[in-house]
Amino acid sequence: MTDLPLAIDFGTSNSAAALVQDGQLRRLTLDGQADTLPTAVFFPAERGPMQIGAAAVAALVAGEEGRFMRALKSVLGTPLFHESRPIGGRRRTLAEVVTAFLAETKTRAEAQTGLTFRRVLSGRPVHFHADPDRDARALADLTGCLSAAGFTEIGFCPEPEAAARACADLTGTRLGLIVDIGGGTSDFSLFRVTGARVEILASHGIRLGGTDFDRLLALDHVMPLLGQGGQLRREFGPGLLPMPNEIFVDLATWAKIPFLYTRETRNAVTQLAKFAVEPRAIGRLARVIEEELGHDIAFAVERGKIEANAGKPGAMIRLGKIERGLYAEIDAASMAAALVRARAELDAALAETCRLAGIAPAAVETAILVGGSSLMGLVGQAVTAAFPQAGQARGEAFTAVVDGLALTAAGA
Repeated sequence: MTDLPLAIDFGTSNSAAALVQDGQLRRLTLDGQADTLPTAVFFPAERGPMQIGAAAVAALVAGEEGRFMRALKSVLGTPLFHESRPIGGRRRTLAEVVTAFLAETKTRAEAQTGLTFRRVLSGRPVHFHADPDRDARALADLTGCLSAAGFTEIGFCPEPEAAARACADLTGTRLGLIVDIGGGTSDFSLFRVTGARVEILASHGIRLGGTDFDRLLALDHVMPLLGQGGQLRREFGPGLLPMPNEIFVDLATWAKIPFLYTRETRNAVTQLAKFAVEPRAIGRLARVIEEELGHDIAFAVERGKIEANAGKPGAMIRLGKIERGLYAEIDAASMAAALVRARAELDAALAETCRLAGIAPAAVETAILVGGSSLMGLVGQAVTAAFPQAGQARGEAFTAVVDGLALTAAGA
């Protein structure tokens, strides 16, 4: 059977698939019994088969030799997406990696349902990138990957608009706002409900998400322990030079971590250590690069962020793999300070969504928060500040988008 469309939410951090079958919404469990599949891949060093999802994360945690990748969606539309690099024993592009991930998603969906899928409705952020040309390239990149994965009829729906269709009757609201904060983007849709009809009044999006929160927290809390912000002695003559920042930014960026483990990077760190005023910190950086601990740092930051967001006493970013007993303290106040720019971007985006819709903020009845990163306290705080008279509700954080995509694809 090939007439049913498959809905795919290919996310920066997690992905999901669903369909409407016999009039019922059906989420597919693509990774054990979970409704979502971590958007992560692992290539064993000895040319074994690519692993995806929880198996990829488990391979990294177990210390298996190989290449781990996450946040692949964030490089759609960039030159990096089509550059050929040594991955898993041969040269590949990230486009090939994403295609393989989507093809495996399709294969698992077909195995679970007994159907053959040729049609797909994929979610997309309102804007992959602020630049229109790069945004168009990102959409073309994702279209190409879906086609190469085996889909012959490909459609797209903005993710917050799909979430609005899934969540519109959540509170009985007539004028509502979807706040969809994912791993790579923040997207917003103002909608009006009339009877059974959901009308999208305006949608807006910015390139800001959970991986950006992680990057800012890593730069603020962790990278100074590795030498960021330090100084270098000049090779000749008196005076000091500032520590270059690029390597720390890349190390704090999920999508760029795998490409730091090169001879050039190792040589550069060796030079930094030679002239560093604080050699111990750069020694930690050297160990991170030599032992490929970048993703261990990223997961530690993510865990610390979750602890601090939940108000856990003594929350910290544990860095014991780098140095015994090493950690960075983190709490609500330090997070707020590190994320002040992100908060300002959220505030501006909420105001812009209302402006695009021609709706006064006071008219919004309910703000519905979806997306894994909507669980961050600063998101609820930003929404409260922008819409103090509106109620807040939570949709299914990780599946509202794919639910809405399935309903849209089925014409429900």
